[in-house]
Amino acid sequence: MPPALACHLFMARIRGSLRSNAGRLELKNPCPSGSMRLKALPLLLCLLALPGISAAAGKTVYGLNEYARLSGIDLEVAAKLDTGAKTASLSARDIKRFKRNGESWVRFYLAIDAAHSHPIERPLARVSKIKRRAGDYDPDEDKNYTARPVIALDVCMGSALRSIEVNLTDRSAFQYPLLIGSEALKRFDALVDPSLKYAAGKPACATDAHTAE
Repeated sequence: MPPALACHLFMARIRGSLRSNAGRLELKNPCPSGSMRLKALPLLLCLLALPGISAAAGKTVYGLNEYARLSGIDLEVAAKLDTGAKTASLSARDIKRFKRNGESWVRFYLAIDAAHSHPIERPLARVSKIKRRAGDYDPDEDKNYTARPVIALDVCMGSALRSIEVNLTDRSAFQYPLLIGSEALKRFDALVDPSLKYAAGKPACATDAHTAE
């Protein structure tokens, strides 16, 4: 919604509220020059709200769950959008790191269903340290985090295609094989409305993720 229109609607709501309470509201200016006009209040409130309205105007609203296509893997999955999680995670098993021409790579299988039983190989972007849950702590390992390999993936949601970092871990115990956290959501300029599901529809990206910013 354009900021000007959002501001107009905001002021209209304020005016309606003021009319309904006109008999009970009275503002007085303590200065001797005269009384303050009540009609100036909506404008002041709108000016205060305008930065937030402008910031949200360029965002895309997504639901709590969205369809996501993983380019290069030729896979479409249902994803959970979680602003409380920092990173993105893809369900994978038999994860092995190896060297190729002196570079670090990772080989894995998708932990989704039997139809995805072929190995996938991708360059290793980095290794992420994820804090363990209380029930996942292993005193024999003497550490409270787990190391997860991270790869770069081109992900399409709706009409937006972005290159994001995804860590690999077995999510077969969870309903959604792909979790998209706050860092990736920033790349999508996303606003998440938890009351919605699949608001963006099926993925339909026509551009290249490396030029989509």
